[in-house]
Amino acid sequence: MSAPHHAVVSRLAADFTAMSEQFARVSADLAELDRLLTEQPIAPHPPQAVSAQPHYMPPPVPYMQAAVPTAPYPPPAAYPAQPPPPPIQTPPPPVQPGAERQPKPPRDASWIGKALAIAGVAVTLIGVVFLLVLAAQAGILRPEIRVAAGALLAGALVVIAVRLNARPGGRVGASALAATGIAAAYMDVIAVTSIYHWISAPVGLLIAALVGGGGLTLARRWNSQQLGLLVLVPLIALAPTVTGGVTMLLIAFMLAISAASLLVQLGRDWLWLHAARITASTYPLLIGLVAEYFGDHNAALLAAACGIGALLAIIGALVLLPSTTNRAAMALLTVAGLLPVMSAAVAFEPMVAALMAFGLAAALLALVLVGDRLQGVSLIVRQIWLAASAVSALIAVAVAFDGEIVAPVLLAMAVVITVAGRRDTVARFIAVGFGVIGGLVYLAYAPPTSLVRATELSTPDAVAVLVSSVLVIAAVVATVWSWVGRGLVDSQAVRVLMAALAVAVVYAVTTFTVTAGVLAGGEGGGFFAGHMAATICWIAMAAALFAFAARRDRDDRSLPIAGGLALVAGSMAKLFLFDLGTLDGMFRVAVFIVVGLVLLGMGAGYARLLASQDQQASQDRQQM
Repeated sequence: MSAPHHAVVSRLAADFTAMSEQFARVSADLAELDRLLTEQPIAPHPPQAVSAQPHYMPPPVPYMQAAVPTAPYPPPAAYPAQPPPPPIQTPPPPVQPGAERQPKPPRDASWIGKALAIAGVAVTLIGVVFLLVLAAQAGILRPEIRVAAGALLAGALVVIAVRLNARPGGRVGASALAATGIAAAYMDVIAVTSIYHWISAPVGLLIAALVGGGGLTLARRWNSQQLGLLVLVPLIALAPTVTGGVTMLLIAFMLAISAASLLVQLGRDWLWLHAARITASTYPLLIGLVAEYFGDHNAALLAAACGIGALLAIIGALVLLPSTTNRAAMALLTVAGLLPVMSAAVAFEPMVAALMAFGLAAALLALVLVGDRLQGVSLIVRQIWLAASAVSALIAVAVAFDGEIVAPVLLAMAVVITVAGRRDTVARFIAVGFGVIGGLVYLAYAPPTSLVRATELSTPDAVAVLVSSVLVIAAVVATVWSWVGRGLVDSQAVRVLMAALAVAVVYAVTTFTVTAGVLAGGEGGGFFAGHMAATICWIAMAAALFAFAARRDRDDRSLPIAGGLALVAGSMAKLFLFDLGTLDGMFRVAVFIVVGLVLLGMGAGYARLLASQDQQASQDRQQM
């Protein structure tokens, strides 16, 4: 649309330019004609001619045609297109006096009504608690009257809420009234079951589930997350007062309301309500674990309740993840619901707690492995659950095994996770975490002092140290294989990582040889033989690094050569600073001769190999 418009404007501008030039030429010709007529005298006419014929001037058009040159003017399209005139900028209207400030939008005053409604819910429910508990303790009213009054109050509040919701602007007040009535009815059922014992616990739980489910169904029908929160949050805070503390019956009621609230969240993105239902089941379970630690004697029921709570958290996450927009928060809330199982070691026997933690770790790992086929289980969810599975597995290992067995188990897990999860960043970090923790436990049972003084260990501890030493070396190799060469870390980080891992390998080799020597030959000759073997292993590893460097390109030799030189320097330092003064007899002679021969062969062979490779490379370049 804009191109034809500019073309028409350009043609009109060219036409006006041509017309202005023509008018300028006509004006010049008229001025010249006036000058000529003024200079030439006019011949007198006879009177009759003058009177009979008026003075006649030639019309301008023929004269103008005569004055126009013979060459015609070019058509308007031949003239260059003139740019369109700039748009006229109208000045802003003058500011009227007193109109400098724009009127501010009116403040949203709805928060005042919401705050008053929440305060009313809290005060009313506290009054219901006083009616059910304090009045019973003081003997003011008969139990039937107290229970009936609570039920009537709950029903009246719900009926008024339904009527108020149908009126304009009544949603806030209706939600508050309905929440108060539902929570009051729920606590009335708890009181009937736990205080007056009029009905059995299973019947009370069924009635409570119906009351809570009905109230939360009303929240779903009204599409009001606020109503659900006003039902759950006061129950979490006030229900322990009705039951006289956190008891197994209260835990059962909280699990029931948590399960009922899950159903009303289907298809809704109600993250805060999900957080409230997780709190409703987790909070009393954690307090119950602490009470069991101090001798509450409900271990079997509490363990079952912890399992049910974890199952509700996992099922709730799988059901609600497809409809939520914040899946990371949902995954973290799920982990919060699993805390009672992870903390089971506080209250239960080690075997029971370890089995619970192992089961949880296996379940989470299974969900991670099949998560890409589950709707809503995104990458961030799988990563969070994988980390939770690792923590649960770590807790299980620490609880199930004794100290000397923990190190080899964790190091073996680090190797397996490194190999299996080499393509996943979180799995690699988990493997490193297991390796670091296992290495620290390994250091606790094989400290550096055991390498300086001969320390005889028991056979199980010595075997655990030997196995851990081998697994440390395997974990280091697996870590290098999974991290280096994949573009995950820069060159400087690679050098630091290789240096730290080389120190770990050297320490593990030395610990293995010394521990094996002491285990086989005692604190005397066995200790000396172990150190002799350690020094020979150091120089052998240096030779292996030089051989590896010789088979690499010139640009890739710096790192292995640096490692080999560092090992040679360490071997020489150990040889002269420790072995020379510590070893005795043939051990000293043997270590010096072997290390010397290895150094001689390593130097000669490496120089010859490098010369041969460089000569071959030079010939290849000349042929090219």
